[in-house]
Amino acid sequence: MKKYMVVCAGLGMALALASCGKSSESAYKKAYEKAKSQEAAQRVSNYEAPTTTAPVVAPVTTAPVTQTRVVDNVDNVAVRQERVSLVNGSGLRNFSVVVGSFGLQANAEGLQQQLRDGGYNAQIVKNQTNNMFRVVATTFDSKVDAVNSRDQIRGSKYNPKGDAWLLYNEQ
Repeated sequence: MKKYMVVCAGLGMALALASCGKSSESAYKKAYEKAKSQEAAQRVSNYEAPTTTAPVVAPVTTAPVTQTRVVDNVDNVAVRQERVSLVNGSGLRNFSVVVGSFGLQANAEGLQQQLRDGGYNAQIVKNQTNNMFRVVATTFDSKVDAVNSRDQIRGSKYNPKGDAWLLYNEQ
């Protein structure tokens, strides 16, 4: 019997609290709606006609197509920096075009001979860090000349895969 009384009292309290929450919630809702309607009424009473001002627009000028400026992307060309030493050749400049990398010097010498037969002053350099022999087709002081040479070599029969890249020697 005692349990029954405790359960009923708890149930009654829960119902009482639940009903209080609903009334306060509806009171807040009513106050909110009243404030919104007052705000809308105030906006209508203070209504002013909008002023119309024309936006300021800069005049459009057209340029003939012949004045289009061409920008080269030489600065965006990737250059690999490695510390290499000359194995066979006349010497490197700042930027070199590498057309082959080999683990065996004999393979590098074979490609070097093919390039020399084609008129290139090919050289072999060695990267001591990863023990690779690089075959350099051309070498230049400026990056622009090296990029142009690389693009020309990529389309030649001496570089059928088209994987020539630029090397900057970290002396």
